[in-house]
Amino acid sequence: MDRNGAALMQPSKRNWSAAALWLLPLVYLGLFFFYPLAAVLRLVVQGSTTAFNAVTVLRPLGFTIYQAALSAVLTLLVGIPAAGMFARFEFPGKRFLRALTTLPFILPTVVVAAAFNALIGPNGWLNQGLMAVFQLTEPPIQLLNTLPAILIAHVFYNTTVVIRLVGSAWTQLDPRLGQAARVLGAAPLRAFREVTFPLLRPSILAAALLVFLFDFTSFGVILMLGGPRFSTLEVEIYLQAVQMLNLPLAALLSIIQLGCTLGLAILSNRLSGQNYIPLTPRLKGEGTSRPEGVGQKAALVGLGLLLLSLLVLPLMALAARSVIIHDTGGTRLTLDFFSELFINRRQSLFYVPPVVAARNSLVYALATVGLSLAVGVPASAALNRRGGFTRVMDAVLMLPLGASAVTLGLGFLIVFNQPPLDVSSSPWLIPVAHSLVALPLVVRTVQPAMASIPENLRQSAALLGAQPLRVWWEVDRPIITRAVLVSAIFAFTISLGEFGATSFLSRPDMPTLPVAIYSFLSQPGAFNYGQAMAMATVLLAVCGCSIVLMERLGD
Repeated sequence: MDRNGAALMQPSKRNWSAAALWLLPLVYLGLFFFYPLAAVLRLVVQGSTTAFNAVTVLRPLGFTIYQAALSAVLTLLVGIPAAGMFARFEFPGKRFLRALTTLPFILPTVVVAAAFNALIGPNGWLNQGLMAVFQLTEPPIQLLNTLPAILIAHVFYNTTVVIRLVGSAWTQLDPRLGQAARVLGAAPLRAFREVTFPLLRPSILAAALLVFLFDFTSFGVILMLGGPRFSTLEVEIYLQAVQMLNLPLAALLSIIQLGCTLGLAILSNRLSGQNYIPLTPRLKGEGTSRPEGVGQKAALVGLGLLLLSLLVLPLMALAARSVIIHDTGGTRLTLDFFSELFINRRQSLFYVPPVVAARNSLVYALATVGLSLAVGVPASAALNRRGGFTRVMDAVLMLPLGASAVTLGLGFLIVFNQPPLDVSSSPWLIPVAHSLVALPLVVRTVQPAMASIPENLRQSAALLGAQPLRVWWEVDRPIITRAVLVSAIFAFTISLGEFGATSFLSRPDMPTLPVAIYSFLSQPGAFNYGQAMAMATVLLAVCGCSIVLMERLGD
């Protein structure tokens, strides 16, 4: 009787434990994600029709689609050959170059914009060099505030997506298929077109759709490199809400943008989740070879130089611009831009030194890590329970990926406008918004580690008398620690560089580092420009260290 009663109680205990794990994630998402989005939708329904104009809606929507499609095509043209290079060839510096391609993807948008500003802007190295060589008084190349500047930055940002997705599938393809086509007389290009490309098509489509989604929701790059002539949905939402104070129109644009991105996210998940082709697991290094012949070697050298130029030159230009000054005394090395970050030279009550912005960003980032782990770890544990509710919640936890940070910031601005939850007096809402952006990545990093824990280890510990808390401490914790640390680094770097939601929520007296960089770049003067470069270099260094740390934790 007791044994049967204990058996009957087990499902009930499991249900209660699952409900307890879901409680915090559901409350958190309900209050800080769904409630603000519902407020945005309500504002659209209640808004007057005079606030809506077809031109102000269709023009940014059309340009958003156009630039995202063009950026995706250009990214594929660079990314697919690069994926083939990493998948099929061994060459010196391969590991370093592959790690280098990962860095742009986690860089803050303000750092990328500052890097390209330092390279191709009016005061950038390219124009400065040409002006010195040809004795010109005006910058000869005007790429800043043009569509090409946006496209180049997007290719810089998203090439790694194509390399990772397509390259991963490419490495698992059976190399004997292409070899058989070659034996039957097919030229290398024809073998790729008729054998390899059809097998890679699903991965290429998934990568293209993901890149399109990222370019569709681009904000900082468009705002800082495109200028006033180029306005996507994200930028128009920001302008209408912050500058025009037209909240109904901003809300309408947010709903349109949210619907598009959610549709794209769902389609991307379906494409990436289907097994289109049988992949062949292979040993490390199998199927790769040294380049043979002058043609292959020249192609690899050219592609490697292209990647280095695209990925390294902007970052080198940024770092160099932060320590080199041009003045009447000529060009010289200096640390003045970094030292000025600590000084309020004007002694103004309204001036916030950049070091204060850096401190704010650090505090917000640490709070974001705590919030993301507090919500993400229980959610990851709950996702390991079977059932239809778990599948639904898995999709719900990924929804913040489909909602842009700008839309989220607008929702916070609409909802949290009264004490105790008031944007103007509650700076802690910033790490809350950042944690929503980081939460899907935390879950996707921690959940697989939790799913890999053998159940018999927990059962053995329980049979030896360990209580549930000790079982977790002795069994689960050591296995998931590395994944938790990686997810914490993800959350930390995301918070440090987040610009979309922060541009709505930050107070003038408590800016973050990305907001300060944007502010300094918007102001005239060589010293303001140099300080913006110095702050962007600091962010770049932190992100680079994060990449190295994540790579080591992943080994």
